[in-house]
Amino acid sequence: MRFLNFILIAASVLALNSCRKGVTIFGYDTVAKVGRNTLSTAEVVSAVPKGLTGSDSLSYVDSYVNKWVIRQLKLQEAELIFSQSEADIDRMVEDYRQSLLIRKIEQYYLDKDVEFQIGNADIENYYNSHKNEFRLTSPVVKGYVVTFPDKYRRRDWLLQMMRSGKPAKFEEFEQVCMKNNFRLIKYDEWVDYAEFLANLPLPRTSSHDKLLSERGVQQIHYNSAYYCFAVTDMLKAGEPMPLFMAQDKIVRILTKRRHGEIIKLNEQRIVQNAEQNGLIKIYRDSL
Repeated sequence: MRFLNFILIAASVLALNSCRKGVTIFGYDTVAKVGRNTLSTAEVVSAVPKGLTGSDSLSYVDSYVNKWVIRQLKLQEAELIFSQSEADIDRMVEDYRQSLLIRKIEQYYLDKDVEFQIGNADIENYYNSHKNEFRLTSPVVKGYVVTFPDKYRRRDWLLQMMRSGKPAKFEEFEQVCMKNNFRLIKYDEWVDYAEFLANLPLPRTSSHDKLLSERGVQQIHYNSAYYCFAVTDMLKAGEPMPLFMAQDKIVRILTKRRHGEIIKLNEQRIVQNAEQNGLIKIYRDSL
């Protein structure tokens, strides 16, 4: 495109003068033309980002002009092919315009509802009333995993503390782990079973659901270390999920419900006002 260097010169001058209107480059007001549509020099120059110079500026202008030409050619081809569907296209454009306006007015209604808040009681009440709708698709567990070297000579004593079931003994067990820098991971809250298993040297491609059926402390010897673990509580797939796992979904449900109520109330308001002002007339006899 033989006008590009001229355009870049003009762009540099305009950047210095902070003015991009009324551009004519060596007598050329037009950079490109496709059918009856033209791309003006001023439009191209104004599109060049400030501070862009040299080869970067040349590449940008070249891309801009090429995209404009291709866009015009596509539009002309579309008009030729779909000329008989022009009425349908106009209807689609109008439908889109109306839908956009309706979405904007509905968002306006929602933005005015600043007092709406979802409290913990609302979430809990919905959960208790719809518990069957929130089912686990995979097990969740509580428990712990401890890893220590197989050279540790007091392993049996450590396991005895873990199996005692007494809070005081478990606290002593935690202190021993801390003192010896044993890796101890506790899950006092519900966690996906897969996340729990990720702490154990088990193949990821196999199912390990059988471990859930065994109670008490279990151990695996691998790579000069013992992995001792216990599942202290479990919920199976298909059981109601804990409240905290359903909370985000419940908030979305309650928010959507409230939005529907707000929009409905405003629809009733505008219909009532229009009826009072005589703006609505339905010719039911013609239906």
